[in-house]
Amino acid sequence: MFSVRIPLEESDELVTALWEAGTLGISEEDGYVVAFFDDEEVAKKFGEPALEPQVDWVQRTEDAWPPLLVGERFFVVAPWRKEPTPAGRIRLEINPGLQCGTGQHPCTQLCLEAMERVIRPGDSVLDVGSGSGILSIAAKLLGAGRVVACDIDKEAAAAALSAAIPFFVGSVDAVRSGAFDVVVANINEDVIGELKPEFERVARKRILSGFKDEAGEWTCVQI
Repeated sequence: MFSVRIPLEESDELVTALWEAGTLGISEEDGYVVAFFDDEEVAKKFGEPALEPQVDWVQRTEDAWPPLLVGERFFVVAPWRKEPTPAGRIRLEINPGLQCGTGQHPCTQLCLEAMERVIRPGDSVLDVGSGSGILSIAAKLLGAGRVVACDIDKEAAAAALSAAIPFFVGSVDAVRSGAFDVVVANINEDVIGELKPEFERVARKRILSGFKDEAGEWTCVQI
């Protein structure tokens, strides 16, 4: 078996590709995500492979995704975790092997924290670039009255529909003006900049992330 070490800040965008390439499992260690493969040539697509001793990769993968306390309200867990939800917390279950958006990346956590502050019960929320659907699910848990997800990757549909969230393939430019109270988008700086007028057009409150500030730190803006 072979392993490849990927810097944690790059891993959120590669999770789907790793699973599609046939990884045996993924774990997080000291600022890196480590992916395991049977095939050395496949492993080389993601970095420099290292030979690994045989391990129980199922158990190792499950152990690699411990619960996270995010913000003041969320308890982010993989579906297989059995820990009870702490008092006062909302259990947010997300499968880290489906699409981008595991809850591990700082930008996802910053969005969740901002959503706690911004979303009010009954609000309508549009999740642009929904990926795993983690932010759409969070919006529902916070009491949003209507949540819609969209992504240019049609594979994201499965995650949204499994959570009973309406989904369409596309982006914010397909939405009528003033259709939502809040739009949330965790994408990247180039796309956020390009779509900024569209975000302003469709919602009176915006939560935007996926980029770094002047100090090089991951950030989230709410406007």
